[in-house]
Amino acid sequence: MSDIEIAQQAKMQPIIGLVKEKFGIDAEHLDPFGHYKAKLSLEYVNSLKDKKDGKLILVTAISPTPAGEGKTTTTVGLGDALNRIGKKAIMCLREPSLGPCFGMKGGAAGGGYSQVVPMEDINLHFTGDFHAIGVAHNLLAALIDNHITQGNALGIDPRRIQWKRVVDMNDRALRKIIVGLGGTGNGYAREDGFDIVVASEVMAILCLATGRADLKERLGRIVIGYKADGKTAVYASDLNAQGAMAALLKDAIKPNLVQTLENNIAIIHGGPFANIAHGCNTVTATKTALKLADYAVTEAGFGADLGAEKFIDIKCRMADLKPSAVVLVATVRALKFHGGVDKEDLNQENLAALENGFENLQRHYKNVTQHYGLPCVVCVNHFTFDTEAEIDLLKRLCAALGANCVVSKHWAEGGAGAENLAREIVNIVDHREPGCTFVYDENLNLWDKIEAIATKLYGASSITASAKIKAQLKTWDELYGKFPVCIAKTQMSFSTNPNLKGAPSGHTVEISEVRLANGAGFIVAIAGDMMTMPGLPKSPAAERIDIDDDGKITGLF
Repeated sequence: MSDIEIAQQAKMQPIIGLVKEKFGIDAEHLDPFGHYKAKLSLEYVNSLKDKKDGKLILVTAISPTPAGEGKTTTTVGLGDALNRIGKKAIMCLREPSLGPCFGMKGGAAGGGYSQVVPMEDINLHFTGDFHAIGVAHNLLAALIDNHITQGNALGIDPRRIQWKRVVDMNDRALRKIIVGLGGTGNGYAREDGFDIVVASEVMAILCLATGRADLKERLGRIVIGYKADGKTAVYASDLNAQGAMAALLKDAIKPNLVQTLENNIAIIHGGPFANIAHGCNTVTATKTALKLADYAVTEAGFGADLGAEKFIDIKCRMADLKPSAVVLVATVRALKFHGGVDKEDLNQENLAALENGFENLQRHYKNVTQHYGLPCVVCVNHFTFDTEAEIDLLKRLCAALGANCVVSKHWAEGGAGAENLAREIVNIVDHREPGCTFVYDENLNLWDKIEAIATKLYGASSITASAKIKAQLKTWDELYGKFPVCIAKTQMSFSTNPNLKGAPSGHTVEISEVRLANGAGFIVAIAGDMMTMPGLPKSPAAERIDIDDDGKITGLF
């Protein structure tokens, strides 16, 4: 059966009763969205602040391939397995974006028998959080244009507006546009553009905010542009925008509760991409999970060079989170792809390619253990096409690396297939104090922070940028020098070239653009040709999605 067929046969329990049964939370603290989704009130979240934290476990992966790795699937499988072996565990995931759902990547609710449900709702509109984020973002855009049309009392330079618009869809035609055409009644003509919602600074702010007051303060700090001198910043608070924006996000800030196929609770909240944003679910969700359960399993987007690095250097640094261990997900198929095998031939045994591709896993493992300072378990997400010879070779390669390697069959068997992984993780986290190390010191200047990530994690020999970008970073050092950096880079390679598989070394990382995310509290450095508005592929997933007269959806995966 397909993932959606498995999900549609799930025996879900009403979420209100399930949350009461699992965590003793009364219905008065929940805002239900139908029978199987609910939001948890911030008042209840705040009531947990004096409770002891559980153990935080991060699930990350090798560099993504078209073969798929199964990071979300593993997060769900591990969470279910922890509950099966008698531990009190909860999962924290990001919300899927409609862009990849209708594009190439597909949904993000897990797969096989390790899924969160209701799968169709989660992958489509869910509880409306992304809609609220998009509207709040675009309200600020409308206020900017209106302010200039109405006399421009702030002296905003239309040529130096930094705030684009957003939409939760892959639409390359909107990357660069002209607004305000049609005469004075329609405002003024200027160049503009769209990003995808998951790249919005409002998304980043929601995911890093610690409460309503912090949310509103961060929204007010957004730099929307500059005055004619090119130096004097104009903030969202200058337009008195933060109150209305926060009002639009009044429900979006509340964590969403759903369940797995095995009726365990998962929190799904926030959804920045890790290649163009910081790739982690909300601080509120993670901290709530740590208070509710003894073990909180969370995931960070794409490979450990992107999602895990940003989880450590941005989220953990800002929120004072202390992870206990990392699960590094890999598949035999993906490693063979990194070893040079074409996608069409990945189901054929190829030991030489597997060994060649192992260098990708090796670098990620060393990054996690050496630069993040965390114990790491390699989880081999098992596929039916994997041969015994390939599994044995992978185990030997991991042993030579000094890595614990667990073959997990959660896709086919649910939590039961991940019990060995769960026991391995428990054995680690119960015998060490939580904590990690950062890739760079916050006192380094911004250029050196970018260089540290590129050389330490990506295997680059150096970074380069235009004189204009270098000057911009130097100027920002005075006011924002302690900010972490968020590198927007292809997820497909350690380099900025998505076609360079394995573990390329000695390359140069070109920084093509830098952006200030003052409300979020970090600097975005765009590496190479990375787009913050993706496009649809030649054959988008949307062409295969349908709904029948009974309301049953097909083709969503």
